[in-house]
Amino acid sequence: MSDLKVRLTEDMTTALRSGDRLRLSVLRLLVALIKNREVEKRGPLTDAEVLQAITASCKQRQEAIEQFQRGGRADLVEKETAELGILRSYLPTPLTEEELRALVGAAIGEAQAVSPKDMGKVMAVLRPRVAGRADGKAVSELVREMLAGT
Repeated sequence: MSDLKVRLTEDMTTALRSGDRLRLSVLRLLVALIKNREVEKRGPLTDAEVLQAITASCKQRQEAIEQFQRGGRADLVEKETAELGILRSYLPTPLTEEELRALVGAAIGEAQAVSPKDMGKVMAVLRPRVAGRADGKAVSELVREMLAGT
C-alpha cells in the first residue's frame, strides 16, 4: 500500500473520531476514487497514481467553483473552496516559476529538443518530474514558449 494512501486512511479515521464532517466527506470520496482506480488497474496504485487522483479531484473542485461563481452560488463556492483546501494539503508544494523554468530547460536539453515539433519528447521527460506540483496546461505553455525561443 502506498504511503499516501495509508496517510489518507489514517486521516479519515482521525476525522471520523474528531467529528470533522467536511474533512471526512472529502477523504471518503477520495479513498473511493482511489479504490475505483485500483479496480480499473487491477492492482494497487503507486504514490504517483494516488497524486494523479488527488490532482484530478482538485481540478474538479476548481471547475465547480468557477461554475458556482458564474451561477451566483456563494454558499457552494465556499464549500468547494474548503474541500479544495483539504485536497491541496495532500499535494506536494507547488513549483515556483523559476524552478519550473529550470526543469523545463533541463528536459529540453535531455530530450535534445530543437523546435516546437519536439514538444512531445520534452513533455514525456518532464511529466513525471512535475506531477502534482504544477498545472499541466501551464507546463505545456512554458515548454512551447521555450522551444519557440530556441
